[in-house]
Amino acid sequence: MEHTFTIEPGGFTPFADEDALIEQCKTWGLLSDKAVKSKAFVYKRGGSTLPCAIVGFVDFMTAVIEFENKQQHLIHPSLLKEMQASTYGQRQRSADAAESTDTETPQEESAAIAATDTETRSVDEDASADAPAQSADAAVNVANSGAAAPVASPPSPAADEPRVEKSKPEAAKEKPAKKKSAKVQLPEEKVKLSAVVKEFTTVPNHFAEEDDEVIIYENVMITEQELELGDAWSSHSNTLKKLELEVGDAITFEAKVVAKKLTKHPVPYKINNPSKIAKA
Repeated sequence: MEHTFTIEPGGFTPFADEDALIEQCKTWGLLSDKAVKSKAFVYKRGGSTLPCAIVGFVDFMTAVIEFENKQQHLIHPSLLKEMQASTYGQRQRSADAAESTDTETPQEESAAIAATDTETRSVDEDASADAPAQSADAAVNVANSGAAAPVASPPSPAADEPRVEKSKPEAAKEKPAKKKSAKVQLPEEKVKLSAVVKEFTTVPNHFAEEDDEVIIYENVMITEQELELGDAWSSHSNTLKKLELEVGDAITFEAKVVAKKLTKHPVPYKINNPSKIAKA
């Protein structure tokens, strides 16, 4: 039977022999310091208990286990250690109930801050490099606008009229070279945003038993600055679930935006701690 939840390792270091396995398991706390041989391990998920073996590691924080059907899966050693306890799965999860404030973990917050700092430096460098090009574009727009302006002359043939009418909308389209760009400088504080729900999905999380539920948004805009961001994502928290959102719903809210890509999706920004949410 194939397990659909597995996260296949792209590449990892297999254990050379049982001694190497035992030594690493002691480091992870999966075996006692006095252990002279390995033991059978189990993986628990959704009420099921699956026998597994530790076959290698990607790094110190990521172990590779293999099930009886030869499928391999990435897992945090600490989570695997918790699964060996007979009481695992019986404890009530109060994390979701406490998540009404939708706070982030310290790890997520650190990653978001680091990503925002990197993004800010990149934007400052790109802004100075792009200034001459933007000035040149502005000059071209002015020249095009002047060329498109009608001149006082005797009545011209009807065939010439479409040319005059076409030039006006084209010049108008070139003018709003709005603030949307590949890289933007994100505000550090909470801002007012508008967005449209594009998709509900899940992303793998090998540090937890279940995948993370997320929402992907499109047409995301910082309304105070009229700054278009395009696509962004957020966790599908209990706060958002109470709104019973559907694909296509337009919403307004206040939140902090950071440059953090969504796993396996081309979505560059993350929305943190949304509040004052309302359907438009």
